[in-house]
Amino acid sequence: MSSSYYQRHIFFCLNQRSNGEACCADHAAQAGFDHCKQKVKSLGLAGPGQVRVNKAGCLDRCAGGPVAVVYPEATWYTFVDQADIDEIVESHLRDGQVVERLVLAPDVGR
Repeated sequence: MSSSYYQRHIFFCLNQRSNGEACCADHAAQAGFDHCKQKVKSLGLAGPGQVRVNKAGCLDRCAGGPVAVVYPEATWYTFVDQADIDEIVESHLRDGQVVERLVLAPDVGR
């Protein structure tokens, strides 16, 4: 087991803005989080020494929403559907391979 409590940690921005600005909650972020949590659990990847799926507040990359970030690699993702989430879980969280097609461009911010 690595020195980290979890091998990988994925955070989903679930921030909701009431002022009309772009936010991840407007792009089915909660559904993506829920699906990821279920997928990780169904593959037996959840728990200490493995993977943790967490909710996050604003991650300040709203223009790319919905967004999620995987640590320790600090890989930022955007996603549109459950198939994208499945690919992130199976390729990156389980197998350690970054899903290049879903990586958020480095210049995307708020």
